[in-house]
Amino acid sequence: MSVLSGKNIVLGVTAGIAAYKSTYLVRQFVKKGANVKVVMTPSSKEFVTPLTLSTLSKNEVYSSFTNEDDKNAQWNNHVELALWADLIIIAPATANTMSKMANGTCDNLLLAVYLSAKCPVYYAPAMDLDMYKHPTTLQSFEKLNSFKNIQIPAAYGELASGLIGQGRMAEPEEIVTFIEKDILNKLPLKGKKILITAGPTYEAIDPVRFIGNHSSGKMGYAIAEVAFGLGAEVVLVSGPVHIKSKNNAIKIIKVTTAEDMYNAVHQEYKNCDIAILSAAVADFTPTEVASQKIKKKETTLTITLEKTKDILASLGLNKGDKYLVGFALETENELENAKTKLKKKNLDLIVLNSLNDKGAGFKTDTNKVTLISKDNKVIAFEVKPKTAVANDILQYIINQLHD
Repeated sequence: MSVLSGKNIVLGVTAGIAAYKSTYLVRQFVKKGANVKVVMTPSSKEFVTPLTLSTLSKNEVYSSFTNEDDKNAQWNNHVELALWADLIIIAPATANTMSKMANGTCDNLLLAVYLSAKCPVYYAPAMDLDMYKHPTTLQSFEKLNSFKNIQIPAAYGELASGLIGQGRMAEPEEIVTFIEKDILNKLPLKGKKILITAGPTYEAIDPVRFIGNHSSGKMGYAIAEVAFGLGAEVVLVSGPVHIKSKNNAIKIIKVTTAEDMYNAVHQEYKNCDIAILSAAVADFTPTEVASQKIKKKETTLTITLEKTKDILASLGLNKGDKYLVGFALETENELENAKTKLKKKNLDLIVLNSLNDKGAGFKTDTNKVTLISKDNKVIAFEVKPKTAVANDILQYIINQLHD
């Protein structure tokens, strides 16, 4: 899955011959799973039609503050467009538009969107050789880069004038690759490997029955998805759940029992930087498993249980420089029990949630958590969707790693 998947992209198209490449660029972004809205300068419509870009992007194309063909139409709000965007890409970026961007000139909708932007802005210069080398153009580059705009370098090649040199707009595939790499390299968990556990474990009684719990795995899977989105290499050890990951790049190891999970976690733990154990692992397992289905002959049935291996505690004994996170689901004396678990198992962080809190616990799409650090700092959050909870947990870890 591309890092552009799900991103909202405003593509600015300006009046240069390279504008025809914007059609291919829109297709590339859409194929990557992005949502694309195109904003054109008025003169760019002489090079490529709004209808073409609208058809390819599956969205309305904007080129003016109002719809000139509809006297009753609402104005196109440049601020809303800018705030909608996760990324703004101006391609082609002509010398004229870049000069206006660099000097704060605002005489069309695209420039108004640019000046209202809060997101990263990429620009792909496209012009003839002499224009590209002109001191005023070089000055525009310098100013735009000082504003933290990101230049996608022009290529060397044959230009529209017939000259050969610098100024040819990068090809659409090159632009997409450039942006993907730039985003990935800036992600806060880039280069980190995170091990996550999720879901329940099932401890067999006989071939058809087991001891288990109500964990759905939603919290662990949410952490895995968000961690991947933040640039991490993710390994997810999952008990039996009915969830399918949206991302094929996440390595999923499926297990059933606590013993299976113990072995899988220890196999992966040695190569990870961060371990987040959110699985609800069974504390006990039957000492003997019947080889055939147990028949209902008596009014009572006695099953002898023994403790399972404590995965979290075993990792804490060999923590080294790894960042280790545990979960505590409590029903009474929540804070006290969580702090005890944090210290006893040598954790860096414990995530507490309580079955007494509405919107928290098993099977829900929301959770309410409190983070407790090894230096006893307590941070409580309100009820949120589990994806937002996952982001809170990971952002806290990122801040700790960067301190």
